[in-house]
Amino acid sequence: MSWLENIETTDHLKEAATKVSHSSWDDPPEIPLLGKDEVHVWRAALDAKASDVQRLQQALSEDEQARAGRFYFQKDREHFIVARGLLRVILGRYLKLEPSQLRFRYTPHGKPFLDIETDRDELRFNVSHSHGIALYAITLKKELGVDVEWIRPDFANEQIAEHFFSHREVAALRALPASKQTEAFFNCWTRKEAYIKARGEGLSLPLDQFNVSLSPGEPARLVSTDGDPQEALRWSLQSLFPGSGYVAALAVAGHGWRLKCWQWPD
Repeated sequence: MSWLENIETTDHLKEAATKVSHSSWDDPPEIPLLGKDEVHVWRAALDAKASDVQRLQQALSEDEQARAGRFYFQKDREHFIVARGLLRVILGRYLKLEPSQLRFRYTPHGKPFLDIETDRDELRFNVSHSHGIALYAITLKKELGVDVEWIRPDFANEQIAEHFFSHREVAALRALPASKQTEAFFNCWTRKEAYIKARGEGLSLPLDQFNVSLSPGEPARLVSTDGDPQEALRWSLQSLFPGSGYVAALAVAGHGWRLKCWQWPD
């Protein structure tokens, strides 16, 4: 779960969400082929018919179904079921396995990975979802992280930035015109989140100990990290455009990879 999701949203903001655009995401092949120098990102809507939710729930493990049952609101519960179910369906396509056959394990900080018995191709993956959409990032043998956030202007303020961002990032944010600060705030947020998810260390990695680019129009980049000048050189950051009203970012260990973006069929 993103640290942003711990901040309560208001109903009137939820009602103002813009529907996701499908213009820049390709229809996927029936059997996706993942080259060793490729990263695939899938986008999916989490609102689904009751019959689809039930079908996806049947593919979940007992612990996933228990987690789903702990959500108080039905919509949140259904979104979790769809997000986890589609993860199984998508990974199953790559591995040529039924979704229910997949087994997940978790790092000490909660990052999921495939059990070695089902992960013949050494797939690496990461998932993020926000306000009705999910992104799934998949590659081979490279650590990666993805984050998507729905833009909530009233949360893009200096107090939150000062709490979560580095001094350098806060200064860069303040230097921008007011009209660009909301986009810059969420650029920073998603890029930091994608990087810490790729590292798999959770919030044990202090958020103010590394710097990312944030200015609108500026390429996504891990600028620097405290204590290890070479760390920033190991990572690539990439902006993603999941639709109007959303900001997203991808972090991948290494360079020279090619990105393909797929839209999960509605």
